[in-house]
Amino acid sequence: QVQLVESGGGLVQAGGSLRLSCAASGRTFSSYAMGWFRQAPGKEREFVAAISSSGGSTYYAVSVKGRFTISRDNAKNTVYLQMNSLKPEDTAVYSCAAGRFAVVASSLYGFWGQGTQVTVSS
Repeated sequence: QVQLVESGGGLVQAGGSLRLSCAASGRTFSSYAMGWFRQAPGKEREFVAAISSSGGSTYYAVSVKGRFTISRDNAKNTVYLQMNSLKPEDTAVYSCAAGRFAVVASSLYGFWGQGTQVTVSS
């Protein structure tokens, strides 16, 4: 069992930056791949980024590649999403998730946080 709590969301102007954090409970965090997903109003949840359990492999959606960076600190049981050059279309609720593999499909992640709101103004 893993419990996830996101933080770091907020309101930022276009072109600005935010860093999201996802703190995990439990001593098995380092055995899980982690993902970030987002859901905008009226839209389906979409994949943003994922990282393997060791942190050695990372994956990004095309829409965020080059602007967002996912990382993790297994000693702190935390995964991060550094978001730079933010655009209004990045506005969404961002959620972290834990699973066996760092994949795009949200259905393969077994544990989810409640999400944090990111709003990018133009």
